[in-house]
Amino acid sequence: MQTPKAPSSSTLLVACLCAQWCGTCREYQPLFAQLQAQFPAARFLWIDIEDEADLVDPIEVENFPTLLIARDGHTLFFGTVTPHLQTLERLLRSTQEPDAPPLAPDAERDALAQRLWRHGA
Repeated sequence: MQTPKAPSSSTLLVACLCAQWCGTCREYQPLFAQLQAQFPAARFLWIDIEDEADLVDPIEVENFPTLLIARDGHTLFFGTVTPHLQTLERLLRSTQEPDAPPLAPDAERDALAQRLWRHGA
């Protein structure tokens, strides 16, 4: 699931790292699509970590669904989330704030965010 627009540096990137075999991910996918409709200015990516292993490597995703949210080259959130719409809405609203603090630098995670920016752009 991707938006066709090319990202700008201020575009919020919301990437869900999932697996086809994961029942929770399959249940979460419609909620992710709802979020995409609610936040049209953001760029949403649905990444199957097995189909896109070269893209995700060397990051090990052990729990699902895992979200990566980034803006301006900085990761704002990276972690497992419960698939509840209200929780996800609050998370996205908080990361849209101009003063939302980035996570501490992590070379592998930040490199993944950069690869995701280029993916499908």
